[in-house]
Amino acid sequence: MLLASFFFASMGVCIKYASAHFNSFEVVAYRGLVGMLFLWGLTRWQGVTLGTRVPMMHVWRSIVGTVSLTAWFFAIGVLPLATAMTLNYMSSVWIATFLLGGAVLVQGRGSPIRQQAPLFLTVLAGFAGVAMLLRPSFNPEQATGALVGLMSGLFAALAYLQVAALAKAGEPESRTVFYFSLGALVAGAIGMLFVGMSPLRWPTALWLLPIGLLAVFGQICMTRAYSSGATMVVANLQYSGIVFAALYSVTLFGDQLPLIGWAGMALIVVSGITATVLRARSMPQSPPEEP
Repeated sequence: MLLASFFFASMGVCIKYASAHFNSFEVVAYRGLVGMLFLWGLTRWQGVTLGTRVPMMHVWRSIVGTVSLTAWFFAIGVLPLATAMTLNYMSSVWIATFLLGGAVLVQGRGSPIRQQAPLFLTVLAGFAGVAMLLRPSFNPEQATGALVGLMSGLFAALAYLQVAALAKAGEPESRTVFYFSLGALVAGAIGMLFVGMSPLRWPTALWLLPIGLLAVFGQICMTRAYSSGATMVVANLQYSGIVFAALYSVTLFGDQLPLIGWAGMALIVVSGITATVLRARSMPQSPPEEP
């Protein structure tokens, strides 16, 4: 998950440069196209067929993932960037809520709460660190954008849980990411029908290649993390993407990070380490698996 967060933050840098020349739907479509081409070659090299026994699970993962991505881009357009990112990163809080709520329904109130509450609190602490780092804000006129931003985080959580479900069904990471890339390509192409298409000019068009490749690398790492790791620990480590993004902002774009931002970054790191330690202590004799 740490490696996936680094890839996604690096992709964000490329998107920042490319956004001056391409609209959001174009970036989504080209990201999906590059990802599909790369993954087609990867699956052939691995000997993995693209045929699947659970097509509707892939359809659902593509739908919720694409809705999340589209909602996030909309929120970025109408909200301050920090606010939109914070609302999207609430996906980890939603995941923790879903898992803890499901455990309560299945096992009763006592045991799962005692076992999972410390881990749930570390997720909340990580989100608090995100809020300190990004310092989100919005006025009443931006209420619609805020609701859409919340929806992006909610659908992202559903997408990540579906990734874990696909892994349990025996689907390899490359196949799962291929069908998500296909969904992104279709959604981006549909959007381009309404907002238009920019000409591909050298050298600005080159930004589209690393965007697609970094997205694929990030998706593969993220899929592996949710497939083989403890979901709440992985969700908490996902906050590290904000740390990487903040470091990029300071080093590449000359942004100034105040003391509360550095404190939030430290809280994110500490919460991730704490979540990992708590999970390791709860399962000392076996490798991490889905709670």
